[in-house]
Amino acid sequence: LAVAFGAIAQRTHFCTMGAVADIVNMGDRTRMRMWVLSMGVAVLGFNTMVALGWVQAAQTVYAGPRLIWLSNLLGGLLFGVGMVLASGCGSKTLVRVGEGSLKSLVVLVVLAVSAYATMRGITAVARVATVDTVAFTLPMGQDLPSIVAAVSGLGKASAAAWVGGLLGLLMVGWALARPEGRAADTLLGGLGVGALIVAVWWVSGRLGHVMEHPVTLEEVFLATNSQRMESLTFVAPVAYTMDWLILFSDKSKVLTLGIVSCLGVAAGSFVMARAKGTFRWQGFAGTEDTANHLVGAVLMGVGGVTAMGCTVGQGLSGISTLAIGSFIAVAGIVAGAVAALRYQVWRLERMV
Repeated sequence: LAVAFGAIAQRTHFCTMGAVADIVNMGDRTRMRMWVLSMGVAVLGFNTMVALGWVQAAQTVYAGPRLIWLSNLLGGLLFGVGMVLASGCGSKTLVRVGEGSLKSLVVLVVLAVSAYATMRGITAVARVATVDTVAFTLPMGQDLPSIVAAVSGLGKASAAAWVGGLLGLLMVGWALARPEGRAADTLLGGLGVGALIVAVWWVSGRLGHVMEHPVTLEEVFLATNSQRMESLTFVAPVAYTMDWLILFSDKSKVLTLGIVSCLGVAAGSFVMARAKGTFRWQGFAGTEDTANHLVGAVLMGVGGVTAMGCTVGQGLSGISTLAIGSFIAVAGIVAGAVAALRYQVWRLERMV
């Protein structure tokens, strides 16, 4: 599934940063429609599984009752600025590595280090002691179907069907409303990526779900770093991939869904780039280009962990659960990207 994601993203130029940049710089909403289409498909697919009783939003890291809204917002802002400076988010960086970009490989390494530090190192201490303390706990899960179910008296399955169906169809409808939203690449990117998000949810939440572990006798989700059901995301998994490579001889370090997803996306992009004849080695243009990408990588690592996800992790996997924190994080990511893009335009105008 990850290989398919990498191949589709490379083929269709699927990129959230690019989608925002196209609007800011050219007023072109084609790639934004692709992103929103994938979001709508993911919402429809995930909430259909909830309605069928296959999975529960509460079993994900996104939809718990504790809403760390400031972390979601600030982390999203940092990530949005970072992905502009680094020329793409975590998934786009993996895709570009597959295309032969050596500067994206450098970005990936720095992203991994800064993300790991924000999960368990020096910036983790700062994160936990500051922004993570600003939160409130809801009497139910923070996903919209759980809130609607608690307020209306509907069951969670029915609420997921109604709320997920309505919001998902609105997203799909907006994406398809204009001709550019129905172009071949837009449909392939939107429908393909959205379906893959749902498929990975099924793999971890249904196929990899064990109700009673034979040793611990507890419910468990197999091969996930969070010990919960997961779908695609590309910040923490990049750090876990680095950790697995460095400590490979440690038998406790095993392949997880997140790690193989990172490897799969790069592999899928490589296969597609070779098939199209677009694979080529690329490096930094100069000192300023290097500095921008390094700073961007750090901001994405710190911001992505703080926000609990990236443009795919929160923007697709998280949004598919309809968690409030995911909407806040995505708003922060888009705001940070717009601010960074406008700053770049302003700086170029002053140089001219």
